[in-house]
Amino acid sequence: MTTYIIRRLLLMIPTLIGMTLLIFMLVAMSPGGVGAALQVSGGGQMDSGSIAQQRAYLEDRYGLDSPILVQYARWLGRVSPIKFGARDQFAPNGDRFRKPRPAPEPPLWQWFVEALPAAPPVAKLEVPQDANARSQLYRSASGNYAQARASFLGTRSRFEIAMGDLAKAMDRPDVVRDRGQIRPEPARRIGKEAFQSADATLWAAAEQQAQAMFEAHVRLQEATAQLRSVYDARMFRRAGVPLIPGTVSLAAPDLGTSFGKSRPVSSLIAEALPITLLLNLIAVPIIYAVAIPSGILAATRQGSLFDVGIGAFYVALWSIPVVWAGVLAVGFLANKEYLGAFPVTGLHSVAGQGMPMLPRFVEIAQPDGTLSRAWQRGYLLDTLWHLALPVACLVYTGFAVLSKQTRAAMLENFNADYVRTAKAKGVAHKDVVFRHVFRNSLLPLITMFVSIFPAMLGGSVVIERIFSVPGMGSLIIEAIGLRDRELLLANALIVGLVNMLALLLADILYAMADPRISYD
Repeated sequence: MTTYIIRRLLLMIPTLIGMTLLIFMLVAMSPGGVGAALQVSGGGQMDSGSIAQQRAYLEDRYGLDSPILVQYARWLGRVSPIKFGARDQFAPNGDRFRKPRPAPEPPLWQWFVEALPAAPPVAKLEVPQDANARSQLYRSASGNYAQARASFLGTRSRFEIAMGDLAKAMDRPDVVRDRGQIRPEPARRIGKEAFQSADATLWAAAEQQAQAMFEAHVRLQEATAQLRSVYDARMFRRAGVPLIPGTVSLAAPDLGTSFGKSRPVSSLIAEALPITLLLNLIAVPIIYAVAIPSGILAATRQGSLFDVGIGAFYVALWSIPVVWAGVLAVGFLANKEYLGAFPVTGLHSVAGQGMPMLPRFVEIAQPDGTLSRAWQRGYLLDTLWHLALPVACLVYTGFAVLSKQTRAAMLENFNADYVRTAKAKGVAHKDVVFRHVFRNSLLPLITMFVSIFPAMLGGSVVIERIFSVPGMGSLIIEAIGLRDRELLLANALIVGLVNMLALLLADILYAMADPRISYD
C-alpha cells in the first residue's frame, strides 16, 4: 500500500503540470490576453496613450513580452515549493519582496543615441538599526521604483505609438500592432533611414518621445539600483529554508497577486473558501442523512408504495432547475411582498457584528422609561437564517442521485449468495441489511463521497451568484470575466490537487471497506 501511495503522489506532479499548462495557454492565447475585460471596460474612458500605458504595464507585470512557455515556467517556479535562485524576503507590510528585475532596454534606442545614458552611481546603503526606519527605507525605495517603472512604461508606449504613426504614414501596417504601436524587430529590418525620410514632422515627434523615454529609463535604472541595494542588505526575514545556500531553497508556494483585485491570491482564497466550505459542510451531511436511509428503506421494501413514492418524489426534485428554484426562493420566500421569511442576500444582517453569539433575551428601554424584554437571535442563529435558502437549493438535487445509488447497490447485494447463506443461518434481518448488504454496498457510495471534495472547494456558482454569497464560485466567475490569470491558475491548481487526493483517498477507503481489494 505504501509503494502504491508514493507512486500515485509522484504521478500527480505531471498531471498538475499538464492541467495548469492547458489553462495557462487558454488564458494567454485568448483574445485580449490577461486582464482583457478590464482593458475593454476602461477603454471607453481613456485615450489611446493611457490604454497603451495600461497594456504596457500588463506586459511588464506578467512578462507578456516573453514566450508563453517562459511565462509558464516563471509561474511554475513561484508556486513550486522548491525555489531556485535568491530567496524572497517578507516586507514589513507582509508582501513578498523580490529582487527587482533589471530595467528593460528602450526599443530602437540605437536609432537615436550611440549609447544608452547611464544612471548615476547609488551611494552605499547604511542599514538603520530601528525597525521603523528600515520599514520607511523600504517603502521609499519601493515607491520610487514603482513610480519610475510606471513613468518609463508610459513614455515607452507613447514612443511606440509615435513610431507606429510613422509606419502608417509609410503605408507599412505589417510593422504596427493592432493597438497602433510599432513592432521593433520588423521596423529594425526596414531601417532608420526609411522612417526618417517618411515624414519630418512625425519623425521629430518620435525623437521628442524618445528623449523623454531615455530620461525615464535613467530614473528607472537609478530606482532599480536603490531597491536592489535594499534587497541585498537583507534587512527583513527571508522566505523558506535554504537547501543549497544562494541556489536552492524550500519555501511555501506563492500564488501571486490578483490583477483584478490587486491583492494576494492566497488572501482572496482564504476569505472565500471558508464560506463555501460552510455551505457544503451543512448541505452534504443533510444530503447523506436523508438520502442513504431512504435508499436503504427503498431497497428493503422494493416495489412498495414507499419505494415508488420516494423515488418519484426525489426524481421530481432533481428535475427542478437550481436557477429556477433559487429565483423562486428569492421572489417568494424572501420577498417582503409575499412570505418575507428569509433574508435575500449575504451571510449576516447589517447589525450582525454587534450581536452576541447565542440567542438571548435583552432588555430594551421604552420611551416611557420602562424596560421590556425582547428576543435577539444572536450571531450564530442569524448566520443559519441567512444560509437556509442557499443550503436548501444545494441539497434538494442530491437526494435523487445518492438515494438511487444506495438502492441499486443494495438490491444487487441482496441477491448475492452470502446473503442467502446468512438468512439460512437465521441471522436477524437488521444484521443482514446493515452488517452484510450495506457494508458491501459502500464502494459506489465511497466514490460519490470523495468526488464531493473538489465540488466543495469550487463552490456552487449558481447558488452563490443568486444569493450574493462571496464564496469560491463567485470568485472564480469574477476571475474568468476579468481573465485574471493568477487567480484562475491558483483555483485550478487547488481544485485539481484536491481532486487527485480525493481519488487516492477513495482507493484507500476501497481497501478498508473490502478486504479483497489489495494494491500490493
